[in-house]
Amino acid sequence: MDSIAQLNLPLTVRNNRTVLNIGEDFFIYDVTKQKIPSDPFKINMYVCHICLCGESKGKINLSPYDIESDMMAINIPGQIVEQEFMSKDYHGICILMSERFVSGLGLPYNYQTYMALQECPILKLQQGQMDAMLTYCAMVRKLFKVHHLNKVEVIKHLTCAFLYGMGYYFHRLMASRKLTKEEILMQKFSMEVEQNYRKERKVLFYADLLHLSAGYLSTIIKRCSGKSAAEWVDDYVILEAKALLRSTNLTIQQISYELNFPSQSFFGKYFKRLTGMSPKEYKENRYTEKEKAQQYAGLSS
Repeated sequence: MDSIAQLNLPLTVRNNRTVLNIGEDFFIYDVTKQKIPSDPFKINMYVCHICLCGESKGKINLSPYDIESDMMAINIPGQIVEQEFMSKDYHGICILMSERFVSGLGLPYNYQTYMALQECPILKLQQGQMDAMLTYCAMVRKLFKVHHLNKVEVIKHLTCAFLYGMGYYFHRLMASRKLTKEEILMQKFSMEVEQNYRKERKVLFYADLLHLSAGYLSTIIKRCSGKSAAEWVDDYVILEAKALLRSTNLTIQQISYELNFPSQSFFGKYFKRLTGMSPKEYKENRYTEKEKAQQYAGLSS
């Protein structure tokens, strides 16, 4: 069971007057300055977001991102997103695709592309790439405005071409960058934590998986990222706990069970030690998180 509640993206964009969609599987719409959600959320679709002007900041799987004009973000289902700032002049185009839609395209699975999306979800587009993206968006939107018997199939073919083009871009991106041994270890550690943090919080567990001593692993992770291995695990657990507290109807006891804590009391002490408030206080106190986001963005008075 995937314990974190997912943001229902189709439901979220329904009120956008520019949205064009194919059922619950494909959406394209404009994005302008919007209210900043204070909660982390896990996305349940593939998301392609093109920034035309302005700036947006936040985190993707705990790593900071900053997207500006002529940049594109591509997110895959399961990633945890936190939006912290969006400038008043922000304007972009967003495309959502369900896993069913993408799997129906018949594209071969490419592990290299998957890893590139995990490592580099924000891309700086060259002029030719930006032009190609805007052409794709214009062609898709035009199809929605005319009566076409094979509209869905044509959009699928256009999307296939778009994704093949992006796959080639990612192939070049990964081929041109050689990771150091420490970066490879950091990558492996991150993958193991992402898969196991709901059940395992001890650094020794991850060190054993990687056939290393806990001390050596912690040293390398600290040197690569500026945070210890234990801090990375804690960050993942707390992010999940926050999303569960805000985005589900699960009780605190049920959440402690989902995250493999021995008791609600143990979970409460762990959560308070790392956040400064109890799970109950966090669940009921939206203003605190909103204020933090405003301070980060430089909006507080």
